[in-house]
Amino acid sequence: MSENSNGIVKKLWSYCNVLRDDGLSYQDYLEQLTFLLFLKMADERAALTGEEQPIPNGHRWSDLANPQMEGVELEQHYRETLAALGKQGGMLGLIFEKAQNKIQDPAKLRQLIVELIGKEQWSSMSADVKGEAYEGLLEKNAQDVKGGAGQYFTPRPLIDTIVECVQPRPGEVIVDPACGTGGFLLSAHEYVKTHFELDRDQKKALRYDALRGVELVPNVARLCGMNLFLHGIGPDIGDQAIIATDDALRDEPSDHADVVITNPPFGKKSSVTIVNEEGESDRQTLTYNRPDFWTTTSNKQLNFVQHVKSLLKIQGRAAVVVPDNVLFEGGAGETVRRNLLQECNVHTLLRLPTGIFYAQGVKANVVFFDRKPGAKEPWTKKLWVYDLRTNKHFTLKNKRLARADLDEFTECYRPGEPGKRKPTWTEKTPEGRWRAYPYEDLIARDKASLDIFWLRDESLEDSANLPDPHILAQEIADDLRSALEQIEDILGDIEERVRP
Repeated sequence: MSENSNGIVKKLWSYCNVLRDDGLSYQDYLEQLTFLLFLKMADERAALTGEEQPIPNGHRWSDLANPQMEGVELEQHYRETLAALGKQGGMLGLIFEKAQNKIQDPAKLRQLIVELIGKEQWSSMSADVKGEAYEGLLEKNAQDVKGGAGQYFTPRPLIDTIVECVQPRPGEVIVDPACGTGGFLLSAHEYVKTHFELDRDQKKALRYDALRGVELVPNVARLCGMNLFLHGIGPDIGDQAIIATDDALRDEPSDHADVVITNPPFGKKSSVTIVNEEGESDRQTLTYNRPDFWTTTSNKQLNFVQHVKSLLKIQGRAAVVVPDNVLFEGGAGETVRRNLLQECNVHTLLRLPTGIFYAQGVKANVVFFDRKPGAKEPWTKKLWVYDLRTNKHFTLKNKRLARADLDEFTECYRPGEPGKRKPTWTEKTPEGRWRAYPYEDLIARDKASLDIFWLRDESLEDSANLPDPHILAQEIADDLRSALEQIEDILGDIEERVRP
């Protein structure tokens, strides 16, 4: 992050501590910043271009910043502004959908408007500075274990590595069906912009047409929309947003993508909360009966794998972050894996280390595959596996995952040159982390399990090789959380079966 961006983050974030005393969470504060910053930039843009801004008269930044408006009057006007803009379509609807004022003290609202947002000329900053500053705020929000949006935040080194391997190109449609705050889309945009000489039409297509995202949670979708907007990606303020607030799994896709890169939300089961006439609530398992799916299941992760396959064009490329259960679970899991190996070229599996996600207790992997046309013979010939988990230890505070930790994987992957891959594991080099498994071996494994590992775990054989105590404690806690989640899933299934 640049020094200028870092200074803006510190300035904006410092005021959050003041508002925390009023009960605002980090995400509440970030949302209020988003609303006000969006209005300020619309006002600045209209002043620069002389064009009529799409913000309805009476609900613009100049109305909120009016020095005559203070106290209860200001708070009431702010509430009315949020409600009015939430009824609009396009970008306005995305940013202000179901927006609420969470700042109860009008004096602090006034200070936020005048002292923090109002004193900066946001439109004069480069997209890099504005975008970096906002991403800095998003990461600080993700770090808030209690109220942040950590489950929607994928480590940037991992995102950039995945994008580098998939290699999006000019003219391609790139989709993230669980886009969170937009990390994958931003990285894909940056990759295309920096790796290719783009003409005017290609630059326009990259900004307006190349990227698409879907996010289920409205509050997170608005953060994603603002993140892209501040990076100079997507439509103008009054146009249709490239991010949709929706359940991506609900319907069969009507449009298809050249590239799909995504980290679907963690959590095994899809469910919906039902409230009866007495006000009692109950969570019921949600399944998706889609004709394009290989099987019907309530496992959200397996549904996303099926959805990504359907979302791809023929010859389209995908990289999906999935938890371990997708690799070994029987029943629907086995059905999905066997069909995926048959109908797609599942060519690479990256086993991720623990301790890199803000959502704790996660053991995850990245599955890379290409969709292929119908054929009698299976398209997967060989699965290359890179083990970045065994004997690797990371935490979010003391030993964060860095881009350099993924360099060997990228070199082994050989982006754009899969025919030149060579294993680093042999009988003479048993510590090698990169090796291939033929289709015949994969399909012969119990339940066609792809939960593959071969390296010797040094900590099991020599206590001297144990990680530092705080890392070991974190890994134990993660294992316990993962086990508890699986137990809760089993209990949920039992309760559903016995429910009258």
